[in-house]
Amino acid sequence: MKRVIGLTRYAVFVPALASIFGGILLMAQGSIAIAIVVVDAILNDLGLKETIVEVLTAIDAILLGTVILVIGYGLYELFIDANIDVPRWLRVRDLDELKSKLIGVVVAILAVVFVGVFVDSNRSDDVISYGVGAGALVLGLAVFAFATKGVDKN
Repeated sequence: MKRVIGLTRYAVFVPALASIFGGILLMAQGSIAIAIVVVDAILNDLGLKETIVEVLTAIDAILLGTVILVIGYGLYELFIDANIDVPRWLRVRDLDELKSKLIGVVVAILAVVFVGVFVDSNRSDDVISYGVGAGALVLGLAVFAFATKGVDKN
């Protein structure tokens, strides 16, 4: 029975693989979007603000893809094979490390979204509400990370 229960960890294989493919897809779409913005800016004389908003939107997709990719790697490493070939900074030994990596990328995404709203003249009324919301979320994530850091794992 122990062996059967131990084998259930392989159920994470499909979500880990799906996360990796989803992350790659989002990063590819964001990269293509940046290439399109570059071509559009050159050929159609796209304005600076529009260029900034479009590039930040594409970067947002790339960062979200990165989050999903990190989730996929982390799940695979935690449940399937702890010896996969990833950079040292991407190694995940427990769920707390995965959580910390994800919080860092989420904060980066929030910053990109906020700058996009800040620059977009069509949404200037939303700047304060986005800023307060993003700040509250970052504060909540920081408190969560601090409160759960160093919890005895034994």
